[in-house]
Amino acid sequence: MNAIPSEKAESTATEADSNLAAVSEVEAGIRDFVRNDIAYLRRPVPGAMTTDANAKLEPSTEATVTNVNSLIQRVAGTSLGEIEKLVTELESLRDLLHEEGQRVQREISGYAQLSQAAMKSTRMIAENVSQWRRTAENLRNG
Repeated sequence: MNAIPSEKAESTATEADSNLAAVSEVEAGIRDFVRNDIAYLRRPVPGAMTTDANAKLEPSTEATVTNVNSLIQRVAGTSLGEIEKLVTELESLRDLLHEEGQRVQREISGYAQLSQAAMKSTRMIAENVSQWRRTAENLRNG
């Protein structure tokens, strides 16, 4: 049965840790960026009406929001891609384990049949030997 080498498992764990660290770093950057942006957006713009809920954003603010949305989509796309890759890998490992389980069951069944056949043969040999002994004793005594 093939096993995954520990080096590969360690490199996968290290790679996952580095990916997690990179994602955490990007998320922290996004949080800082959004906090700074929100503070900027909350400052009243001179001459602007703050009561109008449907007011358009300033071009620079709209560009900033677009940049944040673009960054979030890139980060989410990368994360989703990694998650999908991991799900695919886990599914293939599940299939491999299922196939190996079936193979082991077949092997055990084959060994059980072989063991039963060996026991029957041993019984037959023991019975024949005991018959030969009786016959030999009868001939000697006879």
